[in-house]
Amino acid sequence: MRVLITGASGQVGHELQRVFAAHDVIAADRASLDVADRSAVLAAVTTLAPDAIVHSAAFTAVDACETEVDRAYAVNALGVRHVGEAARRVGAHVVHLSTDYVFDGTKQGPYDEWDTPNPQSVYGRSKWAGEQELLHDPDATVLRVAWVFGVHGSNIVKTILRVAADQPTLRFVDDQVGRPTAAADVADLIGRIVAERRPGLFHATNQGAVSWYEFARAVMESAGHDPARVEPCATADLQPPRPAPRPANSVLDDVALRLSGAPRLPHFRESLDRVVAALTA
Repeated sequence: MRVLITGASGQVGHELQRVFAAHDVIAADRASLDVADRSAVLAAVTTLAPDAIVHSAAFTAVDACETEVDRAYAVNALGVRHVGEAARRVGAHVVHLSTDYVFDGTKQGPYDEWDTPNPQSVYGRSKWAGEQELLHDPDATVLRVAWVFGVHGSNIVKTILRVAADQPTLRFVDDQVGRPTAAADVADLIGRIVAERRPGLFHATNQGAVSWYEFARAVMESAGHDPARVEPCATADLQPPRPAPRPANSVLDDVALRLSGAPRLPHFRESLDRVVAALTA
């Protein structure tokens, strides 16, 4: 099987290269394939003729999206359109990664795949626009993930470990709740989805809902630090304030995975312990 991975230098992109190592993998980063460039995407895909495209490329700088609006939509919305168009030309299955930011965070309880999105940030709106490019494609899969962490790339776990080495206390918000996603776990799931060409919309996060404060404490505990060094704060107290609004409730329930009999991701603590062990070895 030939698999094209966009965003291959990102957290999930690195893990996808591991998952598909036994296949013919084309790992494309932004420098080698700008998904906002329709001509480049069509030329690459029709030349390579992959059996599957895992589209993990995105403009994920949430606050920067508030001012770089055109770039956000060019990458996160039109980029998906271009990948979908190219995939249809060669008969490739597409797996596209989306986000919890498509929701406004006001629901009481977890969001399932049939809840109506209502994004509040430019990032969220651009990702929702991207989803709509594929949601009715019978040979495409949309996976919503949240709070991604892993061994590769920049992520919150690396930030916590770095700050913990330099500062006696850490402050994290306790009024934003979600379910973290280990990059390795979602990459493994994508491998199965590609093999089955399973279409549709799925929420794919690890089990276990926590606030950022609770997640930071879990990271500290996993690394052998005193979790009491983490102090809670409110989002409203952050200085300087974040330009983009964050959903207070980002908990994604994986109802579609559960009801379809597909494997669910493990509890985040299992994966967190493996990631912290790798980062601190």
